[in-house]
Amino acid sequence: MSSDSAVFPAEAWDLLVDWLPANDDPDRPQITLSTVDAAGDPDARTVLLTSFDESGFQFNTDGASRKAADIAAHPAVALTVLWPGFTRQLVVRGTAAPAAPSAVAAAYQSRSPYLKQLAWLNTHEFAGLPARRASSSGPPSRRPTRASSNSPRRGSATW
Repeated sequence: MSSDSAVFPAEAWDLLVDWLPANDDPDRPQITLSTVDAAGDPDARTVLLTSFDESGFQFNTDGASRKAADIAAHPAVALTVLWPGFTRQLVVRGTAAPAAPSAVAAAYQSRSPYLKQLAWLNTHEFAGLPARRASSSGPPSRRPTRASSNSPRRGSATW
């Protein structure tokens, strides 16, 4: 996602660098991605911030997902980063565009094995499965049935 202006004001950039983890930090922050669908209705969901630099913010999603369809219909988006327990909130508005295939592959390779498996399991069929209880006191869970891969699932995208 690129920001509305190609260059951030110096004070905003300094806050970003101070508040967000470095791009090589494996603990990626969760951000809220807000979009508008083809009918003009707003939507929001949580995604992981892959990286950021002076040119914008990158996040990954399934190219066949609802959020990818929303972005294709209306590329204007907003990202919100909230630090619970702090009085910090960052909102960035800009235009989202798909990354080059090489960036998608590089982003996928940098994911943890757990996130790679989640990417492969995140199908429309899997999302529709009923949740099962892992134990009588545990949270609902869905058991993985598909092996992970070393390459992105068809339709993966970086924005």
